[in-house]
Amino acid sequence: MIGGIALIAWSGWHNLRQRRALLQVQQDRRVDLIPDTQEAAGNESPVIDSALRGKPAPAFTLSDLDGKKVSLKDFKGHPLLINYWGTYCEPCKYEMPWLQEFSKKYAADGFQVVGITYDVEVGNSTISKNVTKLGVTYPILLSDAKVEKDYLGGTDGLPMSFYVDKVGKVVEVTAGLGTKDQLEAMVKEIIAAGGK
Repeated sequence: MIGGIALIAWSGWHNLRQRRALLQVQQDRRVDLIPDTQEAAGNESPVIDSALRGKPAPAFTLSDLDGKKVSLKDFKGHPLLINYWGTYCEPCKYEMPWLQEFSKKYAADGFQVVGITYDVEVGNSTISKNVTKLGVTYPILLSDAKVEKDYLGGTDGLPMSFYVDKVGKVVEVTAGLGTKDQLEAMVKEIIAAGGK
């Protein structure tokens, strides 16, 4: 009986050692897609070349999560960040709280954010749950094929943001996750740009 207990104890200890070794191997092979710190993100800018830069933002009228129609013209005279995102996109979820913070911090300057979800097919309930979990209160609109073509032009890299000045001109376009400081600098740029 003592031999059986010793065998069980040795087996448990051996199993624990194997699990720890496997966990260490998994940790060593882990790849972080989202930087832990802003310094880890490097100095790469998320700004991309876009045919929209310097041109008027394409008009749209889309439904929000409550079915209300929202148009680009509703934001006329305000610096605006149009952010394309998806519920499956982890970098999108990483930056959306920053955008929420900026929408409050620069509200006195007229700055506004609107999110356009790329994966409408998951349904309003799933989108709403994600938005609530992220603490986002700015408008979330449901995309359509025309608006996707006008803004994304066949690319599907997310997040993708369009920084629009007060007169409706696209000042910058970003794709992928930049640092919080980079995004905030572009927000300040569109607040300062354009006529009143």
